[in-house]
Amino acid sequence: MASDRLTFHAAPNLHDTRMILGFSGWMDGGDVSTGTVKCLADKLHAKPLAEIDPEGFYLLNFPGSMEISALFRPHTKIEGGLIGEYRNPTNAFFYSEENNLIAFVGREPNFHWTRYAECIFQVASQFQVSRIYFIGSVAGAVPHTREPRLSCSVSAEPLKETMQQYGVRFSDYEGPASLCTYLTVLAPKRGCEMVNLVAEIPAYVQGRNLRCIESVTRRLAGILGLRVDLDDLRALSDRLEEKLNEAMEKRPELAERIHELEADYDNEVFDTQMDDLKDWLQQQGIRLD
Repeated sequence: MASDRLTFHAAPNLHDTRMILGFSGWMDGGDVSTGTVKCLADKLHAKPLAEIDPEGFYLLNFPGSMEISALFRPHTKIEGGLIGEYRNPTNAFFYSEENNLIAFVGREPNFHWTRYAECIFQVASQFQVSRIYFIGSVAGAVPHTREPRLSCSVSAEPLKETMQQYGVRFSDYEGPASLCTYLTVLAPKRGCEMVNLVAEIPAYVQGRNLRCIESVTRRLAGILGLRVDLDDLRALSDRLEEKLNEAMEKRPELAERIHELEADYDNEVFDTQMDDLKDWLQQQGIRLD
């Protein structure tokens, strides 16, 4: 049962509640999924609400090279020969009573999606969540000098009219499904709506992308009607863009490619061939995460 896997830390008084989800792993390019939800939770001074026991949901020992295996194993920190930290995957809910908001940050499970989903929907039911938003990100042919594009999928047709006002594109996709898709299928049966917002971020920017986290956080705050001060994050993202621009100046071929992406973006060309860009980047020794 889901109740056996949940530990609650508080019992806030919430109504007309919204929930936002961020998952590490797939669809967390540039840490935009988890980074956006963590940012909003921090800005709203959200408090611990509940957590899901990770036991049985994750593959911790994957055969293969150390580089691949490291993606699955728990995290540890050893200093001076002493183990100072050992951390299993975490799945935590936070709440802002003032904003009637629940924020969840977790790691997409390898096993037992049904039980994991039931944990999320139990929290949603207990605190009368009316709508769930998943925030994701994928690498794409988007220049770092522009806002990341947002694509959207929803649990019911009427939601499309609601989301159109936020300048999103509705997704056309066929391929491997993620946990958020599974949750979207289940949501109407659990009495709530679900919206998936996936940011398309620059494929050539490696690691944590503060520019995209700031942009997506701002847009999500607007959708939710939240007032948050993002000036500090904006300053950090501006410095990141300055560094990227400096790198472009040193590599004229890269600058030319990015200018081509800018032209396609400004002309709303959505079918830019990512394969060509990826091949070129790899030839230049630029690894895609």
